[in-house]
Amino acid sequence: MAHYRIGRVSQEIQKETTDILMKRVRDPRVQGVTITGVNVTGDLQQATIYYSILSDTAHDGEKAQQGLEKASGLIRKELGQRIRLYKIPELTFERDESVQYGNRIDQLIDQLHRQERG
Repeated sequence: MAHYRIGRVSQEIQKETTDILMKRVRDPRVQGVTITGVNVTGDLQQATIYYSILSDTAHDGEKAQQGLEKASGLIRKELGQRIRLYKIPELTFERDESVQYGNRIDQLIDQLHRQERG
């Protein structure tokens, strides 16, 4: 039964965080950041928010991470106003590497197809 609540809280945090990043956070470092998922611990005390960015450069990734860490207080405060929980979880941000991984697999498949034709 508790697993349903964790899932609902994760979805709500993801939805609201995306909205907050688009409408409230004015830091240019977080422009183009997409929230891809949220993992909340069983006791709802900590939430790991996974994000991706379109740029592949490490420098842009570092800037986005710094911008998100800087904005985490504002995001948490806004979540507290939007979500009715006893305590809003502590937020940590991690870059979701699955998007880059998927792009790399697509590139490899395209290379194989070109080699077969040529």
